[in-house]
Amino acid sequence: MARVEVKQLLEAGVHFGHLTRKWNPNMAPYIYMERNGIHVINLYKTVAKLDETNEALSKIAASGRKILFVATKKQAKDIVAEKAAAVNMPYITERWPGGMLTNFVTIRKAVKKMASIDRMKKDGTFLTLSKKERLQVDRLRAKLEKNLGSISEMTRLPGALFIVDTMREHIAVKEAQKLNIPIFAMVDTNCDPRDVDYLIPSNDDASKSIDIIMTEVTNAVAEGLAERKAEKGDAAEKKDKAPKKKVAAEKPAPTPAKVDTKPAPMVANVPDVEVNVEATKEAVAKDAKADDLTKVEGIGPKAAEALVAAGIATFADLSKGEAEKIKEILTAASSRMAHLDPTSWPKQAKMAAEGKWDELKEWQDNTKGGVE
Repeated sequence: MARVEVKQLLEAGVHFGHLTRKWNPNMAPYIYMERNGIHVINLYKTVAKLDETNEALSKIAASGRKILFVATKKQAKDIVAEKAAAVNMPYITERWPGGMLTNFVTIRKAVKKMASIDRMKKDGTFLTLSKKERLQVDRLRAKLEKNLGSISEMTRLPGALFIVDTMREHIAVKEAQKLNIPIFAMVDTNCDPRDVDYLIPSNDDASKSIDIIMTEVTNAVAEGLAERKAEKGDAAEKKDKAPKKKVAAEKPAPTPAKVDTKPAPMVANVPDVEVNVEATKEAVAKDAKADDLTKVEGIGPKAAEALVAAGIATFADLSKGEAEKIKEILTAASSRMAHLDPTSWPKQAKMAAEGKWDELKEWQDNTKGGVE
């Protein structure tokens, strides 16, 4: 999916790592060589990992889930804010608010407070306050806008996190791990790649390096969003055409007598028709498309693949599955699943299978990591 070439990455300085004495040994597979006391990143592996990351991010975006971009370092914050805003995704570029994910309900209350201040200004209530109170409210609004303005439209936990520099954003990493939210990150030679689900070995300190990686990543997200929009358009067209087909089918109904006038030839061919119908049903069952299981809170792309491989491909399958058996499959895919409540997945899947999306969203907003 990535259209970037190794030469472009080289020109942007993506290959520069940290001093050899600051390296993390777990990054050894992604290091090409050492020169002048600095590790050099293998850009061929960077391109391969970028392809893998883009594909996964595109799927998450196509499923309708939000991807939260996190970068608070000076050389990355402006770039990340610009690129994330371009694809309408939430981002954190100021201080990471503690409990942003694990205490999301409280964070949402702070965002609602910001909305209530805006309503006060619109309906004239704000003007009834004293000068000192208005000043305090304005300061509070400015503070909330600075720290949480970029996530004001994020009404539920994100489907994934994209982080620039996992060492600096270690609190965000820990919170995402606790809730089993997939982590995507630019990982330098001084970081631990084991903390990340999808890593891009790259220089996370140079603005040019961050810019080129973020451009590729947000392009993949934009493709996923475009795919989702196209699917919605196709679904709307099918819905519009459906009533016309029903009307056409209802017209020949008043003439059943003509059908019954010559029963003999039809009776002779009944066995063949039955065999064909069964074969058709089998073919349809095999070709049935799997549901997007990542819409269930706590199930990322890797976990969804593991479930499909185990024969659980639809929301209906997941809702009828045994909780402990599902947990075994998911724990094998990711050890972080071990602490989660196994009964939450079938419960969410049942709501999804019945098309109760509003109810599912409300449930996910009021829970943390599948625990009510």
